[in-house]
Amino acid sequence: DDGGKDATFAQKTLSAYAFDTEWVRWSAELNADSVLNMENFLGRLLGERMARIANAKLTAGSGSSDVEGIVTNSAAGKTAASATAIASNELIDLLHSVDPAYRQGNTFFIINDSTLAAVRKLKDGDGNYLWQMGNYQAGVPQNLLGYDVVINQDMDSIATAKKTILFGDMSYFYVRKVGQPAIYVARERFAPDFGILGYIRFDGCLSNTAAVKHLVQA
Repeated sequence: DDGGKDATFAQKTLSAYAFDTEWVRWSAELNADSVLNMENFLGRLLGERMARIANAKLTAGSGSSDVEGIVTNSAAGKTAASATAIASNELIDLLHSVDPAYRQGNTFFIINDSTLAAVRKLKDGDGNYLWQMGNYQAGVPQNLLGYDVVINQDMDSIATAKKTILFGDMSYFYVRKVGQPAIYVARERFAPDFGILGYIRFDGCLSNTAAVKHLVQA
């Protein structure tokens, strides 16, 4: 016993918000004449659609009667001096705004592709690029300041007051997925045509706001 106080906990409710793709219909003629298996083809497309809505909500959900996205829950780590650019020193400040204890786990940057294009042009004081391409054939991933980078197109692009970069230990972000994503096929409701619908339920929350921080533009 080190004489420290007991740990204290707050409560957080993970809900299960439901999303569906709406019915997508196709004709009996297309079903019979297409070289494709329309049910499998549309099922794959609706699966992608559900994955995109899940990523969008878990990234930037409002948290007000909606999915709580990781960007919404993250703490402020660094405010850029510009609304239209990011400086190399600001990335270093963002990294060091996260406690070292949270820089050793499942830790990486999250950024969209257009912002990454800007970041890849940044150099340190010696003229070296901060971005390192890596070598996947040799098992060396791309990295920024020694950390892996995940491209997420649902992150905001560089603009006034936008939260453009996340950094931290993402294992503190919990996702509740209720059951498996479902695909429903109607063979009688739209007869003689067919219908298909995708359905998913999920929520997310960041359990420790000290573990993940964001850079926000001026």
